[in-house]
Amino acid sequence: MGMKNKRLLENFYNRHVFITGHTGFKGSWMCQVLLQAGAKVTGYALEPPTEPSLFVLCGLDKKINSIMGDIRDLKHLKEAMEKARPDIVIHMAAQPIVRDSYNDPVYTFETNVMGTVNVLEAIRHCGTVRSVVNVTTDKVYRNNEWCWGYREDDVLDGHDPYSNSKSCSELVAGSYIRSFFRERDIAVSDCRAGNVIGGGDFAKDRIIPDCIRAVEKGETIVVRNPNSVRPYQHVLEAVMAYLMVIEKQWNNTSLAGSYNIGPKAEDCRKTEEIVTLFCNEWNRVSGKNVFWENVGDKGPYEANFLKLDCSKIQSVFGWKPRWGVETAVEKIVEWTREYFAKEDVVGCMEKQIEEYISG
Repeated sequence: MGMKNKRLLENFYNRHVFITGHTGFKGSWMCQVLLQAGAKVTGYALEPPTEPSLFVLCGLDKKINSIMGDIRDLKHLKEAMEKARPDIVIHMAAQPIVRDSYNDPVYTFETNVMGTVNVLEAIRHCGTVRSVVNVTTDKVYRNNEWCWGYREDDVLDGHDPYSNSKSCSELVAGSYIRSFFRERDIAVSDCRAGNVIGGGDFAKDRIIPDCIRAVEKGETIVVRNPNSVRPYQHVLEAVMAYLMVIEKQWNNTSLAGSYNIGPKAEDCRKTEEIVTLFCNEWNRVSGKNVFWENVGDKGPYEANFLKLDCSKIQSVFGWKPRWGVETAVEKIVEWTREYFAKEDVVGCMEKQIEEYISG
């Protein structure tokens, strides 16, 4: 598997990659991986969504062609893509927080639906793009609280405004594929990843960042929904899977489609299990005692049980997850200790990327 990952990244050397949402957590990890692969990266996004931010900590604005822009601004986006003339587009920009989507549904739909329309329209006019990944979410499915995983042909009908807007973005992509891209051999895939975790996530209303903020303040970790089940995976699992899909469909457009990207079944864990793993690992390496408590806040509806069936990506590409959730938590704690000590967080990321692709 290590050699497969090394060969995969070698294929991105000198490739021109255009990433929307590059200032976010997952976008920053994607930029770091592509830089190590020797790709030529252009990013288009709003200013980093958090303070602090992984993007700023990594100094990525000085390492790639970073353009500050809103995907709702079609004219600016088209100009930026035309100037970059990319081979590959990775569409990550989104309003990604479920709770925020309840507070501002119009902005969420504008960004996640019309933003996707604008990205696809820019691709249609660009003339150089061959391979595209539309990054969506495991929440695109109509959630029936099933005990088995959702498959790619299950109904798209997210409940909350965020989830529903991502369902809509996939319908938009499907229309552009059938109407414009298929006859031009532009390969487009929708990638539906589970909950990604990793070092450098400072978002609000996400469990690992909540854990880290509590540790930093010396407070007890507050858990709102300890029994909710999610497909947790390290961010590198999703990033490397996106790159694999991009590369495979580059050489064979018939492989383009919709793909679930999630952990092994045993890593679909309750939130309380993830927090307990984090506490145990933090206490082990720091010699301190961190605890968590259940504080239900009667917030807006979020799915209680969510699990993905990843048989398709495993069957089509031979892909399988590499790091279990225990390893993912270890890597998060390792990165966070570097960050707290004001040490080399970029070096830590480079080391973890090397460990992932070599292991």
